[in-house]
Amino acid sequence: MPRRRLLRTELFEPDVTGGELELEERHSLRRVAGLSTELTDVTEVEYRQLRLERVVLVGVWTEGSVSDAENSLVELAALAETAGSEVLEGLIQRRGRPDPATFIGRGKVGELRDVVLSTGADTVICDGELSPSQLRNLEQQIKVKVVDRTALILDIFAQHAKSKEGKAQVELAQLQYLLPRLRGWGESLSRQSGGSGRGGGAGGGVGLRGPGETKLETDRRRINTRIARLRREIKAMRTVRQTKRSRRARNGVPAVAIAGYTNAGKSSLLNRLTSAGVLVEDALFATLDPTTRRAAAEDGRVYTLSDTVGFVRHLPHHIVEAFRSTLEEVAQADLVVHVLDGAHPDPEGQVSAVREVLAEVGADRIGELLVVNKVDAADEETLLRLKRTWPDAVLVSARSGLGIDELRQAIEQRLPRPAVELQVLLPYDRGDLVARIHRKGQVLSTRHTDDGTELRVRVDEQLAAELGPFQG
Repeated sequence: MPRRRLLRTELFEPDVTGGELELEERHSLRRVAGLSTELTDVTEVEYRQLRLERVVLVGVWTEGSVSDAENSLVELAALAETAGSEVLEGLIQRRGRPDPATFIGRGKVGELRDVVLSTGADTVICDGELSPSQLRNLEQQIKVKVVDRTALILDIFAQHAKSKEGKAQVELAQLQYLLPRLRGWGESLSRQSGGSGRGGGAGGGVGLRGPGETKLETDRRRINTRIARLRREIKAMRTVRQTKRSRRARNGVPAVAIAGYTNAGKSSLLNRLTSAGVLVEDALFATLDPTTRRAAAEDGRVYTLSDTVGFVRHLPHHIVEAFRSTLEEVAQADLVVHVLDGAHPDPEGQVSAVREVLAEVGADRIGELLVVNKVDAADEETLLRLKRTWPDAVLVSARSGLGIDELRQAIEQRLPRPAVELQVLLPYDRGDLVARIHRKGQVLSTRHTDDGTELRVRVDEQLAAELGPFQG
């Protein structure tokens, strides 16, 4: 028997620690129920960029506990709300695997249709990635639009992307998702239309010699051309990003990447650590465009902190591929600060999902500092369990500032240290060298003498060669 749950929606109060203007702009552009946002240009096909107003959620529970299935559907509800919809009801069906034709069991499609009619929903969102045939079959039987989890996430990304690179990455992911799902405008432009009509078979005849197949092929060609262009543009942007990373590496500036589950509080932590003023919103995928800020350790070493796009369970492969150049910020970092939402019902599942994506982009070999955020919203029993599971994790609250000093110290302890240790005596007129040591290296001790400043330092090989004449 399917499990059926009514998912209640809540209004989120934004945590406005920075980016107030961007947050105000985003809220001012919230969708209004009843207005279509379908795309009618570029391809003129039925890729309907989502018109989400009143939705019913449906999931297939194939493994794990019932709480796992319900957590997944609650997360889908949060995604739907972020996209601007009103969640009316959620249904879960227990099956060994999704039905290859209709996702849920064929006998349950009628029940779903009844729920749609009784609630007045105009969209059904499925908790999984549906094949083109599953989407078509469900829509034909339920008589409302059907959207899968992948399309929903792509829609949120399209709403939140701001930078040129972010918009290009989102468009690339959307087009890659769209390509195998192209359809004509209704049955009049069937894929089987076209041809000469000779032979008397199903492939032609009077009234069937139309542009249907030609139209779809034209759409495919346009989309493939656009995909190729976007890939070239993103490749050029990746080169710029790599150049900046190489410059930081030459200057000996360590890089720290803040990664984690969406809405775990990564941007709030960046604001706490650096006063970055990045947009903070209690919503999924509020941050898509990476932000990098400079920070300084207590011993004077300079390093960078980068906020990155959040991850989620079953993050669409199109997103991972399109955002690979951005995710390389994590793969090329010296340390990954993995932020976990301590108040989430399934923090262990969050950690597993994030580490899966990190491994996919080659960042699983980098040192990881696990940070449990939102401890002020978590109960004591949960915190004790998390401490037992991850004894080396740092517990913080970006909202209240609890544990932020301990987090800074933990980051500084894990920063890579320069390789060469020297004892030098620098004349007082060589303040430029002293400044470079503080900026690029680590000062272990300082003593002022009559002849100059005596320093015991740890620096990289290039700076060590310049300091060679001043060794004591």
